[in-house]
Amino acid sequence: MDERLALILANGEIGDLPVLRARLAERSPDIVIAADGGARHASLLRLHLDALIGDFDSISPEDTTRLASSGAELVRRPPDKDETDLELALLHAFERGADQVIVVGVAGGRIEMTIANVLLLLHPALTGRRISLWVGGQTAYLQLPPGGEILGTVGDTVSLIPLSGEAQGVTTHGLAFPLDGETLTSGPARGVSNRITEGGARVELAAGALFVVHTPQEDLPGRSKLPGS
Repeated sequence: MDERLALILANGEIGDLPVLRARLAERSPDIVIAADGGARHASLLRLHLDALIGDFDSISPEDTTRLASSGAELVRRPPDKDETDLELALLHAFERGADQVIVVGVAGGRIEMTIANVLLLLHPALTGRRISLWVGGQTAYLQLPPGGEILGTVGDTVSLIPLSGEAQGVTTHGLAFPLDGETLTSGPARGVSNRITEGGARVELAAGALFVVHTPQEDLPGRSKLPGS
């Protein structure tokens, strides 16, 4: 049975537009959901919206009406809600049967919203779900025990950032700066800016959670600068 892929458009910056268009052309999502003002990205990415969810404070009534007339489902929530629009969109995607979700527009603008968007990966109803955050050519995701493959090819940069306290028993394979059963703690930047040196790179961890960020080497400014410098 084919997996059902959902794409969510959040109301942040989407990064390199041509790169993102090319990446999405290879995936063909089954459902496209906008989190409120994220609907603005649909035309830039040449996508048809299937659903719009949020309190609609970042989208005009005219655009809301236009999207409704084009067939998009409108899921309106009250302004005084406990959830962010992206949180609602993620929950909605899995309620609609998504097996995997890609989110674009998660970063930029307000710092606290960017942080909150990342921490949604630890949401009790979302932990363990297959969620990828895309910004241009970059990909970020949550890695839980026992670990797994690290996305990317030789020369790409990978950062391993502990979320929710400590990540314990972290061991890496195929990275320039290896970790061997070590503990990464929130605060020190020990796991930032590593580099893939072998195919089949992977990370193992015994406890905790790692926020993995993969950056293709062609997306790195000043590529001659050594990781960690």
